[in-house]
Amino acid sequence: MIEWLQFAAAWAFVKTLGVLPRPFARSLAAGITRLLLVFLPKLRKTAEFNLRLAFPEWSDAQRKKALRGMARSLGWMAAEFARLPKYNRKNIENVVVLDGHENFLEGKSRGKGVIYLTGHIGAWELSSYAHALYGFPLHYMARPLDNAPLDKLVNQYRGRSGNRPIYKNEAARMMLKVLREDGTLGILADQNTMPGEGTFVDFFGKQACTTTGIARVALHTDAAVVPGYAYWDANLCKYRLRFDPPLELIRTGDAERDIRENTQRFAKVIEEIIRKYPEQWVWIHARWKNRPEGEPPLYEFL
Repeated sequence: MIEWLQFAAAWAFVKTLGVLPRPFARSLAAGITRLLLVFLPKLRKTAEFNLRLAFPEWSDAQRKKALRGMARSLGWMAAEFARLPKYNRKNIENVVVLDGHENFLEGKSRGKGVIYLTGHIGAWELSSYAHALYGFPLHYMARPLDNAPLDKLVNQYRGRSGNRPIYKNEAARMMLKVLREDGTLGILADQNTMPGEGTFVDFFGKQACTTTGIARVALHTDAAVVPGYAYWDANLCKYRLRFDPPLELIRTGDAERDIRENTQRFAKVIEEIIRKYPEQWVWIHARWKNRPEGEPPLYEFL
């Protein structure tokens, strides 16, 4: 019963945002996000803690500005997600423009598949959706939501432009299959990872457990690893879907060292993007929750 009530509330919210005029939908969603940060103090405290850790040199005013910007960015992203069914090849350029797409095409031209390295930056749901409308669908790594009807709804929206999910229980086999067929994998690489599935690398000057899956697959297949992210360009009043040049893999001959060093490099790339657009990253995630053995927890308030 609770599952269906949750689904009904989410369905009503998404459908309402989807029928409202875009400016109003974005403003409404941003306002709701700001209220959630007020009424869900753990999320706000997590964001404030993360900002202090990442930018110790910042003033309180700078951190508050970043927090406000994050709330706006998240709200706008929710509105864009609700409007995904309205977007098509004819109108997507009114919302998302490609930037540095030659870098993606360079990686694609190698013929061994592309790993689209990204994070929860700007309009991450819109980025892969728009790229598919531009003619480049992908398979994205996904963890099923606990609410099955809501999970189905989310993936229906994501899949309208041709993108397809890969779930954890089929990840290794499907990832290799997609790359062998010169396809594209989209992987969000900026979240806390369980120690058994990741390694600790430097992220904003603090050790953070980070997935090694991208490095393992890239080293095994020689797929091109291309950073990509959609950020809001206030001057253009559109999202820029930016692709940076493919990353050359580090190969020393020591398998474990190569996995760790490439994972570190990928984490640094994500960090550099966040430093450019700190108001567009999801600071409410407990990124540094898991700690190396013997270290005390950082988020004592959770």
